[in-house]
Amino acid sequence: MSTTEDTLRDFKEWHELRTATVSAPYGPLALTGTHWLADHPDGTLPGLPGHWSDDGDELVLTAAADDGIALDGRPFTGTARLTPDPGPVTAARLGVGERRLVVLRREGLWAVRDFDPDAAARGDFIGIDVSTYDPAFAVEGRFTPYEQDRTVRVGNADGVERGLGLGGELAFTLAGKEHTLQVSVEGDGSLWAVFADGTSGASSYRFRFLRPAAPDEQGRTRVDFNRSLLPPCAFADHFICPFPPPGNTLTAEIAAGERNLSSRRHV
Repeated sequence: MSTTEDTLRDFKEWHELRTATVSAPYGPLALTGTHWLADHPDGTLPGLPGHWSDDGDELVLTAAADDGIALDGRPFTGTARLTPDPGPVTAARLGVGERRLVVLRREGLWAVRDFDPDAAARGDFIGIDVSTYDPAFAVEGRFTPYEQDRTVRVGNADGVERGLGLGGELAFTLAGKEHTLQVSVEGDGSLWAVFADGTSGASSYRFRFLRPAAPDEQGRTRVDFNRSLLPPCAFADHFICPFPPPGNTLTAEIAAGERNLSSRRHV
């Protein structure tokens, strides 16, 4: 099999896996709510049983038997002191029937996310519009770390401004023109960029994510916009995705990668 055939096969498999992941029972389409405790000082969260309160470094849940809450897979009554769930949704400690309740904390504020496999968005989902693979959008890049990590304040999809950590700049050339993106560095060394481009809000979603592999010792990594990702907030309004930081709106038209959700059927 030729290198081109290998590339196209890998791209097809990537897209199929991505589609299966977002449409999984506890994928992003299943998120039906993100409830911030600060918005509900009485301790009652919309659509969720139990009483919730902020106790500094812990979230306190008090539940009665008829609340139907499970903790670590077992029916729960009484009071539990909780910390953020670090793993996948399926590993969340709390549940109500088939729903999973994920505890999170952002900048000192507590929230509970409600994932429901019966969410209407899962039933309406057809697929993701993705462009045909174009090798012109897969180029070599060079990562230059900052001397010290930076945090910039950016708007989020829920209308709140939050800090976005940045670890360096990723430089690359498209169609003979040089570009840079400010990127975050993940725990495994891989990179994460939030970017917009000349197609954003027109033929593609208003911004997208890019996740290049960890750079080598010379800072080299592959910048493949064919694998641009829709952010979670494209699938559910209850995610708090960050908008692109300053300088991450490219003048180029990135007609590659995931562009939008496919049209949804109406029932």
